[in-house]
Amino acid sequence: MTLIVDSQSVKGASTVGRNSRGYDAAKKINGRKRHITLDTLGLPVMITVTPADIQDRDAARDALWRLHLTQPQTTQVRADRGYAGELVHWARDRLWISLRIVSRPKATKGFVVLPRRWKVERAIGWCMNTRRNARDYERLPQHSEAPLNWALITMMPRRLTRRGPRTDTWAKEIPQSP
Repeated sequence: MTLIVDSQSVKGASTVGRNSRGYDAAKKINGRKRHITLDTLGLPVMITVTPADIQDRDAARDALWRLHLTQPQTTQVRADRGYAGELVHWARDRLWISLRIVSRPKATKGFVVLPRRWKVERAIGWCMNTRRNARDYERLPQHSEAPLNWALITMMPRRLTRRGPRTDTWAKEIPQSP
């Protein structure tokens, strides 16, 4: 089974305790970091919330270990450059998981759609459409996972039922202008 992982830093409200928040210097955000793992269909597998000052590769050790225990059929995980380094060897040697780093093409500027990774980026964007997820309000990191799970659960039925071509009959009835 192939999975895709990425993280997102969000601002923490005043209700977020100091012991569970951090400062992400790269994005200049004081709050928490959400680590979202999806399968290749774009369906959620696991969500982990950490303080924002935790590096992706450090939080990924715990996330990959939990994935190995709960999803032992996982053989490959795709991630961005934030997960590179010794984590690739650790995952291969200890968990028998191939951690593949998907990099941007070197001579590109601006936004680039990366193969396979765009699905997790899209899911993060969809979660942000839920106004409750634009900022982290929860006191405990475990409670912060619930609104994310709720947003992804409400998207799953729409994604699962959207198979094949659209069969809207009302679209055929609209007169076309010449």
